[in-house]
Amino acid sequence: MTEPANPTQGRPLTPLQISRVDFAQRDLEAARAAELADLDPAELILVIERLRGRLDDTLALISELGYVVPNQ
Repeated sequence: MTEPANPTQGRPLTPLQISRVDFAQRDLEAARAAELADLDPAELILVIERLRGRLDDTLALISELGYVVPNQ
C-alpha cells in the first residue's frame, strides 16, 4: 500500500501557526473540562461559537499546509 504524500515534510510550522494550534487545543480542553449541562444558554452558545471558529481556523491551517480540505 502506498502512503499519501506529506506536503509539510521538512517544513516546520511558523510561530503563528503553532499559536493557532495551541489556541485550538486550549479551547477544546476548556470545553471538555466544562460541565456543559450546567451552563446557561448564553454561555453554551459562546462555547459552541468559539469551537466553531477554531474548527474553521484549523481547517484553514490544514489548507495552508498543502493538504486538501474538501468543500472549502
